Amino acid sequence: MSPKALLAANWKMNPVNAGDALDLVKGVLPASTAKPELVEVAIFPPFPWLLGIAEVLEGTTVKLGAQDCFWEISGAYTGEVSPAMLKGWCQWVITGHSERRAYLGETDDMVARKTAAALANDLSVIMCVGELDEHYDAGRTAEVVTGQVRAGLANCSADDSARLVIAYEPVWAIGSGKSADPEHAYKTMRMIRKTVGELIGAGAARKVRVLYGGSVNASNVEAYVELPLCDGCLVGGASLNAEEFTKIVEVTAAVYAHL
Repeated sequence: MSPKALLAANWKMNPVNAGDALDLVKGVLPASTAKPELVEVAIFPPFPWLLGIAEVLEGTTVKLGAQDCFWEISGAYTGEVSPAMLKGWCQWVITGHSERRAYLGETDDMVARKTAAALANDLSVIMCVGELDEHYDAGRTAEVVTGQVRAGLANCSADDSARLVIAYEPVWAIGSGKSADPEHAYKTMRMIRKTVGELIGAGAARKVRVLYGGSVNASNVEAYVELPLCDGCLVGGASLNAEEFTKIVEVTAAVYAHL
């Protein structure tokens, strides 16, 4: 486990207006800045709200991230946002989220190119991996997740390790209300670390953080952040409720205070 946990709040395509977005970030700030030595918080709002939220977060310990980026710096790519555009006010970016893989056809190669481009532009990256329910039921979690890790890190090196995070999000648990059994999460995260070590070396792999994601809430977060190989959580729906996310931060801080 890292000296402090990382809690990443993925707002997805929410909220729908700027006022609610600003109210939400202001609502989670007190808890998110209370124990920065124990918990690092990063918030990932939709693109239109990035600049306004960056102003609110300025001077605080809370980091700002984008939910995606493109792999080219500039060019004729209508609707895309490059990592060079983001690094002026963002510190983080998410790549390979299962919703983008499922709804927008992102391939492992695209995820690898986005991950490498973001790292090359001095952004820290949360690269998401995870199996579908049919993979889980067929006992293919290891095969699928290992393949995604190997493909996604194809263009990365040991030099990237300190700014690289891998989020294990079983697709069948995202937004479903079902969360992975902690033992299953532990085994999968252990396998992820082993695979990363084989790709970039054991020493560098120790700097790479691994998160759990998938219906994380205040009631179950302790079961994940207390796992020896878990460095925090990628939180979806629960991060849209200031009170709920505040509890998640507080529970996580309590776990890390006793390490």
